[in-house]
Amino acid sequence: MNYSIRGVNLEVTDSIREYVIQKLSRMEKYFEDPEKINVKVLISVRGREQKIEVTINANGFDLRAEVSHNDMYAATDLVIDKLETQMRKYKSKLMSKDRAKVVYPEEEYDDIEHEDVVRRKKVYLKPMDEDEAIMQMEFLGHSFYIYKDIKTERVNVLYKRYDGSYGIIETN
Repeated sequence: MNYSIRGVNLEVTDSIREYVIQKLSRMEKYFEDPEKINVKVLISVRGREQKIEVTINANGFDLRAEVSHNDMYAATDLVIDKLETQMRKYKSKLMSKDRAKVVYPEEEYDDIEHEDVVRRKKVYLKPMDEDEAIMQMEFLGHSFYIYKDIKTERVNVLYKRYDGSYGIIETN
């Protein structure tokens, strides 16, 4: 697995880096070709709160989890547990629905161009159906998800409504 580990308001020491990589290496068993998997880790500190965010860009889907704790090593253990739970859930959904590989857009991060914009992402949309989009949105823990509909080949926005149901905004 290819690791990108960086810190915000702290220096990522060799011991932290080694611990994170050692724990994340448990995830390799879930992938056919772990050498092609990209893992982005962001470790930040605010006061006593230490936060770790992990995004695993796999072939066809992403896994993402974040945990805050007063101990970085405990936060790392907890975030790995979350990622493994997501992966097991993902694998069981795929097996139960007997689906082909889920395709998810690759992300590329750009520099900030405007002072009000705090983060910018480019997404390359690959076709998927509504069920796959819902699954990806739930895995990422987001309240919306942009995808290209496999039937219409149009860009759609899936979002979670306040009542817990889903809505879709379709483009022309």
